[in-house]
Formats: sequence, C-alpha cells, structure tokens
Amino acid sequence: MAVYDKIRLMRELHQFSQEDMAEKMNMSPSGYAKIECGDTKLQYDKLVQIAQIFNMKVTDLVDTENGVIFCMNDNSDYIYTNYNGNTEGLALEIEKLKLQLAHKNELLIQKEKEIQNLNKIISLLERKS
Repeated sequence: MAVYDKIRLMRELHQFSQEDMAEKMNMSPSGYAKIECGDTKLQYDKLVQIAQIFNMKVTDLVDTENGVIFCMNDNSDYIYTNYNGNTEGLALEIEKLKLQLAHKNELLIQKEKEIQNLNKIISLLERKS
C-alpha cells in the first residue's frame, strides 16, 4: 500500500475530513488533497507531522514491500531502518472489523424498531384496558 493510501486510510479511520487534516497541518485543503492523491512528494517533516496527528510512528506510516525504509534527513545523514510489519494482514483485519461494526449497527437499528413496535403494542393494550 502506498504511503498516500495509508494516510487516507488513517484519516478515514480517525474520521477526519481532508479539511480537518489541512487545518491541523497549517496548509490549504487542496495542498493536503495532493498528498492523498500522491501528487506531492512528501518531505520527512510532513511525514512526522502526519504521524503525530495519528499518534503513530513514522515507520508505521511508511514502509515498503520488503520492509526497508531509507530516509535522508536535513544534515545529509542517512537513516536505515528495518521494519517488518504485516500491513496486508492489518488491512484485512480492519476490513473484517468494519464489516462486524456495520452488522452490529444494522442489528441495533433492527432492535430499535422492535422496541418502537412493542411500545406501540403496549400503548394499544393500555387504551383497551
């Protein structure tokens, strides 16, 4: 999954709008939208800022298929980090949990309708008495 896709996913999971993110990052909404579209090359300081908004590590936000991250900071020092994460497994787990949540919400709506119908029945029975 590309970094900009992960950023969009994390934003949606935190229920932030693009405008919310733009405000938190002190940038224009169109500038932020370019980040999520992959039209903007992300600098390390922006990645740090985004990771902080989501309360996560930059390494959790950025990974490659082989798990190696290669960055260059402002001092031209190289940082080499190994990160072995199972983002596909996590994405599947997230989708599974979203489905479970949707199902529970449907059940909740159904139960609320049942309660309304039972209240109507009670009201009719009370009128007959």
